[in-house]
This record gives sequence, C-alpha cells and structure tokens, in this order.
Amino acid sequence: MLNYNSPINKEIKHNDISIKEFSPIMKLNLRGKKREFFTTVGKHLDMILPTEANTSSSSSKLTSIWLSPDEWMVISNEITKKDTKKYDVEENLYNDISKTNLGAVIDVTDHFVMLELEGKNIYELFASGSPFNFNEFKEKKGSTTQTLLNNIDVIIQNKGENLVNLFVRRSFSEHLYSWINDSASRL
Repeated sequence: MLNYNSPINKEIKHNDISIKEFSPIMKLNLRGKKREFFTTVGKHLDMILPTEANTSSSSSKLTSIWLSPDEWMVISNEITKKDTKKYDVEENLYNDISKTNLGAVIDVTDHFVMLELEGKNIYELFASGSPFNFNEFKEKKGSTTQTLLNNIDVIIQNKGENLVNLFVRRSFSEHLYSWINDSASRL
C-alpha cells in the first residue's frame, strides 16, 4: 500500500443524499477461469465468486464483485489500518494463484476510491449523469454495474435500499466528487 492520501476530505449531505469515502479498504483484482482457480479462491475467501453478470457475493469479511466472465474485484468489508502494507488474503492468493499460473491477483487498493452513497435520491443523482437504467438495479440487493457517471468510468454496487458503494479511479475521484456535490445540491 502506498502512502494513502485521500483526495476526498469531507462528507457531502444534500437533499437526502450523503456521500463519504471509505478508506482504506483492501481491493484486489482477480482474473482466472480454470476450475482450480475457482476452488483455490473459494478456499481462501470462504465464498464462491459470482459467475452471473452484474452480481456480487459476500462473506463475513469480504465481498466479491463480478466484472467480467474471468474478472472480479474483491473488497474488504472492514476498514484496514492506514499503515498496512500487505494483506494476508492477497499474499495467500498470490502464492496459490499467480505463482502457480492459475490466474492473476493484483492489489488495486490505491487505484480505486470507494464512496458510499446513501439516501432516497441517489438514483435521481445517477440518472442525471449516467446512461444506465437503474430501475431493476435498485430493486436487487447485491447487483452491480460498470457504467459512466458524468463521463467517468465507475463500478456501482447495490448494498441495500438506498445504499450503494461507488468505485472510481483515484485520478478521477476529485472531479467526480465535485460533480456529485454540485448535482446533489440541485436535486
């Protein structure tokens, strides 16, 4: 983990929407498609990776988000210490998957910023800047999507009624956060 400097330094609250960053949260990118890959990942994560498009699965400590037929993002359900340099789960997966050529394990903790959005107007906010139709998405807890929000690539995960996690690349996070603040204030 790099020296984590958050580009987001305050919580936004407008028109029944609150937005805050959760940091640092461990984020791993997993890639693979062999049967042994799935068995090894399941053993280490204590969960089965979702194989259906735009879904997620969770255990007590981790959540995995489907990104493509052979790619997932695994995130911690808990905030980790800022001075943490290694994660046991990453090291174990790397040793048993990457080193054995079953797939790839990459730490993307510093690559993505995770925002939590909560409130009854979050889907109105999304509709103002995204081409994605959130009608079915908002009804299914655990559903995920990769879409554009204000022309920025994001990953959105439905955590429950009026509660979502939004993942954005660090380099775009400040701009997106500013747009969210401005758009939420106008709803």
